[in-house]
Amino acid sequence: MTELIDKAGGLLPSCRPLQLSGQLAAGGLLLAGAAWIARGVWEARLALAGEPAAGPPDQGEGVHRPLNALEDSYHFVTALGGGAVVLCALLFIAWLWRVRDIARDLSGQPPKYAGLWVYLGWFVPLINLWFPRGIVVDAFRRAVPGRRQPVSVDVWWTLWVIGMLSGVGIVARDSTDEIIARAYTEVWPLLASDAAVVGAAVAGAFAVRAVTGALVERLRQAGAPQPV
Repeated sequence: MTELIDKAGGLLPSCRPLQLSGQLAAGGLLLAGAAWIARGVWEARLALAGEPAAGPPDQGEGVHRPLNALEDSYHFVTALGGGAVVLCALLFIAWLWRVRDIARDLSGQPPKYAGLWVYLGWFVPLINLWFPRGIVVDAFRRAVPGRRQPVSVDVWWTLWVIGMLSGVGIVARDSTDEIIARAYTEVWPLLASDAAVVGAAVAGAFAVRAVTGALVERLRQAGAPQPV
């Protein structure tokens, strides 16, 4: 059986795909967090090594000096981190779609946010400050009415916004070479932003597990036989 029968005789999704999707999304978040830890370690190494006598990699007016071994390895670490973030995003959005659909099935009501915002909500300025969290909260409240949303959801989103708005974290405005130059001269803002990103990843994993667990419990209750 891939579906459960609810108390009204309707069909509800199975718990197993939701559980697997939640595990993958939480794992993707932790992987992205680990990648950002590595990034912070390399930035600290750059700060300890000090800026070379030749100056920063980007020397202005389109002139770039050859990278040393440490700078080159930082490029590699940031590229791996970017790949981890893309994988995390795909897994998280897949989980969010499933949660949104299950909440609709359980409540019998359409979601508050149109489906296109599951994607665009992360990229449209200003809207990306609250829509993604709103989609999670809306799905949770519809699926588990009367139950308070997990604290981890708010912690995750607060740290995510800090990392996003810092300009050196999740959505960096500087190029990798410019970030290397900043690591040589002002590493602490970089490390603070990295800490926010890592914290968001860990809190996000807890939020995914909490929301998934609540929906699985609700699905099982909805599919349980009525007492005689």
